[in-house]
Amino acid sequence: MLRSPLHDLHIELGAKMGPFAGFEMPLWYPSKILAEHKHTRSQASLFDISHMGQASIVGEDSATELEGLIPTDLKSLPLHRMHYCCFTAVNGGILDDLVIACLGQDYFVVMNAARKEHDLNHLRTNIKKSAVLEHTENALIALQGPKATEVLRRLTPEICDLQFMTMGDFAIRGVPCIVSRSGYTGEDGFEISMAAETAMKLAKDLLNEPEVMPAGLGARDSLRLEAGLRLYGQDMDTTTTPVEAGIQWTISKSRRTGGARPGGFPGADVILEQLTNGAGRRFIGMLPQGRAPVRTGTEICLEDGKTIGRVTSGLVAPSVGAPIAMGYIDRDYASPGTQISLLLRGKHVPAEVIRLPFVKHRYQNTVKIQSNSSGGKSNV
Repeated sequence: MLRSPLHDLHIELGAKMGPFAGFEMPLWYPSKILAEHKHTRSQASLFDISHMGQASIVGEDSATELEGLIPTDLKSLPLHRMHYCCFTAVNGGILDDLVIACLGQDYFVVMNAARKEHDLNHLRTNIKKSAVLEHTENALIALQGPKATEVLRRLTPEICDLQFMTMGDFAIRGVPCIVSRSGYTGEDGFEISMAAETAMKLAKDLLNEPEVMPAGLGARDSLRLEAGLRLYGQDMDTTTTPVEAGIQWTISKSRRTGGARPGGFPGADVILEQLTNGAGRRFIGMLPQGRAPVRTGTEICLEDGKTIGRVTSGLVAPSVGAPIAMGYIDRDYASPGTQISLLLRGKHVPAEVIRLPFVKHRYQNTVKIQSNSSGGKSNV
């Protein structure tokens, strides 16, 4: 099993370690998930996300070749701006969701850990004129929470000039870094990529700041669910299209029917047809009654017991103080306010369809990512 460059620090901090995407990663620390979750919402938490994939696509044809794999307009993406994208399959399904940043004629790509090898093979198979360079030498950490800016302002003030979904080169306490401003928690935050051998020093420097505590993958999952953000392999996969998953805003206007460069990506016929006529199911948020957590796979039903969908993610949300869930439902029942039921241990529990997110996003420039009742941004 692989280990992060920060593995020894996790052990030193008393982390509960567990397997994830081929890595041994911290699930939680002695403070436990609830405390880490609440601290992220009120202060700032440091997450090790070195298991995620990082790569550069290098060459003057990079944008054109990448646009052959995604429905997003990269040619108009300004320097240092980032875009949340999806690799699509010929059936319109999602092969993975990822972030791509413009670095001139080259592009920086961050991929989900569990799909890293698939994505790299996908890129190398389909990109012929440009080079695909994996950054195995880099570590990646995320500083998330309302105090993240305050912390970094003391260390490297110019980082705080970054806007939401932008990236730049900086030095933090003398450590050269690539820093982006986005996040998978719904809070303002930063992702910091640096050489693996410098990661320990920088992580310890950040943890020495009074507002910062370590947080593991457990809190990362509960935070992203409250923020209405999808997890690949759970909330979307090759059987779900971007339209069904409520992330149709990743399909740029120029790539849609009537746009400057319509189609040209895998599954375009399916996806563009759904944009025009709607998909048969939609991704929604749900507020169940009672206190019982709702788990993945739970059936969504009508009063007569007819199954109209399934839950993909659910838990008792610390910031909400009640159970929450997300999943897919027949589009006829997807409007906010619709009353449904969830089949929990053989009993029907009343629930209501709601507009995502469950907890309001607090990104730096308060960009409204959710543009409809089923929409939301996914992970970095």
